[in-house]
Amino acid sequence: MKRILVTGGAGFIGSQFVRGLRDADVTVLDKLTYAGNRANLEGVPHRFVHGDVCDAELLSRIVPGHDLVVNFAAESHVDRSIEGAAEFVRTNVLGTQTLLQACLDAGVPKVVQVSTDEVYGSIDIGSWDESAPVRPRSPYAASKAGGDMIAQAYAITHGLNVSITRCGNNYGPRQYPEKIIPLFITNLLRGRKVPLYGDGGNVRDWIHVEDHCAGIRLVAEAGEPGEVYHIAGTAELTNKELTARLLEACGRGWDMVEYVADRKGHDRRYSLDDRKLRALGWRPRISFEQGLKETVRWYQDNPGWWAGV
Repeated sequence: MKRILVTGGAGFIGSQFVRGLRDADVTVLDKLTYAGNRANLEGVPHRFVHGDVCDAELLSRIVPGHDLVVNFAAESHVDRSIEGAAEFVRTNVLGTQTLLQACLDAGVPKVVQVSTDEVYGSIDIGSWDESAPVRPRSPYAASKAGGDMIAQAYAITHGLNVSITRCGNNYGPRQYPEKIIPLFITNLLRGRKVPLYGDGGNVRDWIHVEDHCAGIRLVAEAGEPGEVYHIAGTAELTNKELTARLLEACGRGWDMVEYVADRKGHDRRYSLDDRKLRALGWRPRISFEQGLKETVRWYQDNPGWWAGV
């Protein structure tokens, strides 16, 4: 049985990844910040370690013996990074380096660094492939780009078998209500207005968290050291178009929308070319229409999970 360590495994994407593992001995390491929730792992066999990826001594004890390490541990909210970048640099850069060193010291056979399309900046037309230069425009994106470059350096310098995945905007159940889809759903369910940045014309590519995790599993199996793999979504929408779908799904009208001042340095559009991963056999399974409907229903059916947020 393969031994797998998942850092950040109590968060939204990390917990979904753990839920999708089969025939594995799984250890979850999570700091349990505001977005980490052990309830996300209820009913899922695993060993839990409460700790920080920046803790080298802790990592030296728990990393050895694992066949695969997947790093989801990250600070990930752009608005919070604009308010204060230090924790983002600490976790996303120093934490990544500390974890990679522990993996190198322990001789871990395979590591996957989970990253984001935001490292590329903004693109008006077309899509980025994996050779595109990183041009991050927010502290969050810059910290993730820094972690990615450290991962590539460990692959080149030390021969560590670490691959990098970069994905678009995720959605699905158990996402902390600070990101647009769960924030808007929970606000609308409470009868509160939703805040739409600027003119609502910023474009994002949406992928269901299950499809994202399927792509990560494939990279864990077949990804090459130091290589980047894109995991693209199934729906490219402006925030205004997304808002319209959420209003319809929640039975609300445009009177529930409040236009607010745009975010500083707000990237206009992201888009990934995922042909490299598709060549390995990956395909998304969940349409945006199906996934959004099921996501709204999950928040409707589980108010206890989000009511205190």
